[in-house]
Amino acid sequence: MLDGMNKVLLQRRGDDYNWCIPGGGMDLGETVEETAKREVYEETGLVIDEMKLFNVYSGESQHHIYPDGNEFYFVNVVYVSRAYKGEVLIDGEETKELKYFDIYELPQTLSKTNVPVFEDLRRRLSEIK
Repeated sequence: MLDGMNKVLLQRRGDDYNWCIPGGGMDLGETVEETAKREVYEETGLVIDEMKLFNVYSGESQHHIYPDGNEFYFVNVVYVSRAYKGEVLIDGEETKELKYFDIYELPQTLSKTNVPVFEDLRRRLSEIK
């Protein structure tokens, strides 16, 4: 989610305390679009009005090991939205903090699986309306 000054909303996760794009796993029967909207709402309190497919990420760059030892290779379907509403809400469990960051000044503790997303976002920012 991008604001009018090209700042991106990031979530500080409750499990590994890294910053990342809000998201999560699909529920049975959901579309990826439904999942994206539900997860953003659950983790931020914001409702997405419109979103556009940005890219799909998979492979070695999407390898993640959680603090409890669970290991995954994600398939991240990333959408971009500038059209959303509501008030930011933090649940204190999955989300410890929410903050907008300039895409050129991201936190040091950015989730490694998000790095390729931001590399692409910087290159393609002028295409996103």
